[in-house]
Amino acid sequence: MGKVNLKAKWRETPHRPGVYLMKGAGGGVIYVGKAKDLHRRLANYFSPSRATLENGKTRALIAAIEDFDYYEVRNEQESLILEQKLIKEYRPHYNVQLRDDKRYYLLRASRQDELPRFSLVRLRKDDGARYIGPFVHATALKETVEWLNHRFRLRTCTCRLPDGETYRHCHDDVIRQCSAPCIGRISQEEYRASFDAALGLLEGRSRKEHLDALTAEMTAAAEALEFERAARLRDVRENIMKTLEPARRFTRRDAELPGTVNPERDLAELAAAMQMPEPPAIMECFDISNLSSNHIVASMVRFTDGRPDNSAYRRYRIRGVEGQNDFASMLEVVRRRYSRIVNESSGLFSKPEGEDTYAWLKRLRAEGKAPITVPDLVVVDGGKGQLAVAMEVLAEIGLQNMPVVGLAKRDEEVFFPDRAEPLVLSRDSGALRLLQRLRDEAHRFANNYNELLVRKRVRESRLDAFPSMTPRRKELLLARFHTIPNLRTCSPADLAALPGISKPWAERFLAWLQEN
Repeated sequence: MGKVNLKAKWRETPHRPGVYLMKGAGGGVIYVGKAKDLHRRLANYFSPSRATLENGKTRALIAAIEDFDYYEVRNEQESLILEQKLIKEYRPHYNVQLRDDKRYYLLRASRQDELPRFSLVRLRKDDGARYIGPFVHATALKETVEWLNHRFRLRTCTCRLPDGETYRHCHDDVIRQCSAPCIGRISQEEYRASFDAALGLLEGRSRKEHLDALTAEMTAAAEALEFERAARLRDVRENIMKTLEPARRFTRRDAELPGTVNPERDLAELAAAMQMPEPPAIMECFDISNLSSNHIVASMVRFTDGRPDNSAYRRYRIRGVEGQNDFASMLEVVRRRYSRIVNESSGLFSKPEGEDTYAWLKRLRAEGKAPITVPDLVVVDGGKGQLAVAMEVLAEIGLQNMPVVGLAKRDEEVFFPDRAEPLVLSRDSGALRLLQRLRDEAHRFANNYNELLVRKRVRESRLDAFPSMTPRRKELLLARFHTIPNLRTCSPADLAALPGISKPWAERFLAWLQEN
């Protein structure tokens, strides 16, 4: 796409806050940025000043831009959240900040505890707690939580259930910072009512009443010439307003975000370019990730009506391939995916004699009977080689008539099984953008799984190699003796003193430990 067309596209961008994605020659995202005014911010790239071009990095980025997308958002907080998410997903070459594991703060409310408390975390866990956020203004959030703890006299101690012994080392009750439910100054029911009131404010309930009360206190302090107190109350009010500024949680390619992505239009363009009778409502894409020979994995992602269908994503560990072999890995994962679809449908229904297997599965899907719906189009990440392997295994299964294409990364060429020459789509076409989004999502999902397995491998202990080692036994041993050298100095009786460990098992384990 030429610079003249880029300038024309830029002139149509709105004067609205948003996030923009710069794309390079291969269609991949090379930079993600945010803006209070998209039109003015993008002018730095498509109508740059002399001062802008003096920066070498910016000059190199501008020279590499072939296309761009953008999303409109409602405010600066939303743009910060979306920018962070997109940088972590695409990991663009020209972005430096937000590429590591840092995340914006979440506020964790431990409602499952008898005496709940607030804490700041960066990761959301499935632990029964209530999570609010993310919050982009960390200082405002910390000040707001401090004010909430003081106003509602909530505990700030980190123990799960404080008691009288904990109280002996705490002075919050003395300085009237805590209502001391640990020693019964108030009942647990009264404490939980105060906590729920503070949580309600963070969730947006009674926000106006609290802000009006703070305004009244601030005004009264100013009239009494207590200017320092009035200034503190002013800061508290501003921090609460900044913290509670409404912001949406974004999912990748959020359908609510207006911008340059139009799934319906892109599907229609793809169908026309590939000469399909109708747009492919369901598309599936495969990608292989072999960051090392220890963990070779594959991903299958599904788009429905041009949008990610996350619940249908699947990930696979490659089992029957030695070393790094993308072709053999692709053969295995395609066979596992589509033989399962055929087998599950065959287990419930009988295919009429003479009917094509793919046509039969499409008919079951149309009738709402298919246990797993068959796709309208399959995309494999790669060129002729990967496509040939996929077609070979599909022919074995009986799905040789299922539409399959290969998308080569280098020149973004689309390969067909029955054509010698690939289809070359325009760089600015919605059809190519749709295929790129599908391929990039498969690549992201496969890499995330590979990284998860690597992290899991790092967390594994050498004790896992003992044949009858269980997670509970390993936890008990490490909690009591901490290290393997300490375990080697133990006697069978020392280990048998732990619950669930017998003396014969301890003898076998210590003998194995000395040998290894």
